[in-house]
Amino acid sequence: MKNANILIVDDEAGIRELLSEILQEEGYRTTTAESVAEAMKIRQNMTPDLVLLDVWLPDGDGISLLKEWVNLSLLTMPVIVMSGHASVDTAVEATKIGALDFLEKPISLQKLLPAIKRAIKTSPKASVTHFSLEKLGNAPCMIQMFERLQNFYQEPTILLSGEVGSSFDIVAEYFQDKRQPWVAPTVEQWLHPSQNWLKAAHGGTLYLGNVALYPIEVQNAIVQVLQTRTPQYKVRVIAACSCPLSQFFTQENFNKTLGELLAVRTVVVPPLRNHLEDLEKNIDTILVYLIETRQIRLVRFTNEAIGVMRQYSWPGNFDQLCQVIKTAALSCQDGVVTEENIQTILERYRARYGNEGGNFDFDLPLRDLKEEVERRYFEYHMRRENNNMSQVAQRVGLERTHLYRKLKQLGIQFSKRTANSDR
Repeated sequence: MKNANILIVDDEAGIRELLSEILQEEGYRTTTAESVAEAMKIRQNMTPDLVLLDVWLPDGDGISLLKEWVNLSLLTMPVIVMSGHASVDTAVEATKIGALDFLEKPISLQKLLPAIKRAIKTSPKASVTHFSLEKLGNAPCMIQMFERLQNFYQEPTILLSGEVGSSFDIVAEYFQDKRQPWVAPTVEQWLHPSQNWLKAAHGGTLYLGNVALYPIEVQNAIVQVLQTRTPQYKVRVIAACSCPLSQFFTQENFNKTLGELLAVRTVVVPPLRNHLEDLEKNIDTILVYLIETRQIRLVRFTNEAIGVMRQYSWPGNFDQLCQVIKTAALSCQDGVVTEENIQTILERYRARYGNEGGNFDFDLPLRDLKEEVERRYFEYHMRRENNNMSQVAQRVGLERTHLYRKLKQLGIQFSKRTANSDR
């Protein structure tokens, strides 16, 4: 994989510079470190695609650094160990810990370059089980979204609408055909275009990502490209938007024309709080992904921990759920995530997002905003009482008959069996 970032850890400046020059000429990006401490600091701030690690370093050794990365769940990239003085036992120990290969110094290019290609190709990132739409859940609102996606499959322009942190990328990939181009330019590429994006995506899909996060300069660049789309370019355009579409027509930091070009066929991605019955499935999916990419070790969430997560409103949606799970897995004791672990982590998010009733769209008409407040209010208490409708009715101060009528009016799903069994 050209353009991969390779971290070179060696105490000899001459070797670091030589390896860096050679690899850059081969099309790789390089970062260098001369000590265990510097390598650890770099790893905590980035994940290289490959590490070339010397055994002997001024403040320790490469084997100890490997062990520390394993203990901290930071060994998520392939490592090639290098040494001019190490024994066979050292090489065996390094590979047992997690190193992918071992090269003796002085290293010849005939051995180095093929080893690097093999290492990057066999990286856990290349073979990881990917998130997919069906793994997001099968709650009624998710089924409704899926049906809408199916109906729009042949449409040339589709906009995914939802809140910040929604699983836009996963939903967008529903339209990806492995046989056709899938082009997703970065912000930097939009600002400094080097190719015709419509031509690059011909016959496939141009994925714009979350346009609500882009500066006006990028929005303007996207508009210029979309306005040149003609029948000669058979390109499907998919975009996401994490803000109310009304902002594109009322606020200066949004391009009105972009809103008009994109808001042709819109699919709403439900917020996580609307399908918490899928929460355990989402947790399992995320755990498998993090474990397979070696970002975390094997952990288990207690029922109490999951119960706390069910009662939370998830203003940061799927992205926040991923962050919470990873943080909990890395900070828990003995491989068990407890209720206390989750409470501590969520308190930090409550401070960031405010109270659980936050994240409202105050551009909505008053009637619609009132309905959204009521919907979240009842959903919160249903989660809190584990769908025991007698307790919910008591908690909110309504007769059960009135409560059921209100839930139906707001479009909130509830189990008849649960509702009847608690009488």
